[in-house]
Amino acid sequence: MTRVLVLEGPNLNLLGSREPEIYGHDTLDDIHAGISARAAGLGLDVDFFQSNHEGALIDRLHQRDFDVAIVNAGGLTHTSVSLRDALLGVERPFWEVHLSDPSTREPFRAVNFLHDVAVESIVGQGKHGYLLALEAIAVWSGDEAGGG
Repeated sequence: MTRVLVLEGPNLNLLGSREPEIYGHDTLDDIHAGISARAAGLGLDVDFFQSNHEGALIDRLHQRDFDVAIVNAGGLTHTSVSLRDALLGVERPFWEVHLSDPSTREPFRAVNFLHDVAVESIVGQGKHGYLLALEAIAVWSGDEAGGG
């Protein structure tokens, strides 16, 4: 079974109350429940890790106990060369997800240290972006196993 790590960065624990006009009204637990349900239907094993601390995210990646990741790095997307290096260093493919489309927001959000090393970036789809990433991972894992 393909092991998927959903890695989420700073302030995502505030979903549901933080800027709902941008991020929606669902909490992180609500989003995780939807991801878990869809992952089970796709035959994927999913684990979640959210931290407001860059080093904790990097340490979690270093465990290498997953086959593929979905990464919503939050604001670290625009600032963290270290997170990028960790994603490259653990040699696991990852899909980048953002609830909003950062490129349509403040100019500093146009900087993205992850999208060019991600398998795919899914932005502006709200919580559905995570499910789109799961669908893509299911196809990828089937291809990896010689099933597609």
